[in-house]
Amino acid sequence: MHGEGDLDAVISNSDASRMGKAVEHLVAASCILQTRARLNVSTSLVDDEGVDLVFHARGGTATLAVQVKSRMSDSRVLRRGTFSAQVRSETLRPRADLYVLFVVVDVLAGRFDTCWLVPSADLTTKARRDSLGRYRFVASPKANSRDQWSSYRLNGPQLAEHILALLAAD
Repeated sequence: MHGEGDLDAVISNSDASRMGKAVEHLVAASCILQTRARLNVSTSLVDDEGVDLVFHARGGTATLAVQVKSRMSDSRVLRRGTFSAQVRSETLRPRADLYVLFVVVDVLAGRFDTCWLVPSADLTTKARRDSLGRYRFVASPKANSRDQWSSYRLNGPQLAEHILALLAAD
């Protein structure tokens, strides 16, 4: 068991933060490239409000704020066939233009394929809360699964076009 002052725990937290930031940039760059720059993405200097990326279509005024939660393909839980993440209630204030993106990252290939783009209001009504008040998202990354989150599941190339469609609907 690691204590708060344990060097391994600090390195682990630091690595997780770096990996999370890298995934945010990976998602942003992929969306720009896959739409041939029709989609633009801004990142937050500080994400204490739970917004990591803000998408907007070139020439449009609508925006889509996104909180990103990622898991690496070699994680123990994913190897057992489950994607699991928690979203703090303090950083999730449901609104029409806020979504949470859950991403499975293939660490060896440096890309993502399976993801779920969930409207914040849907997450707060469908997800169970843990003892700390965090929303628990638990889904199967298997393409043929039919859990409560399967209707939100996309593959990597679908994400950018889906975001463009959401922006066009506003």
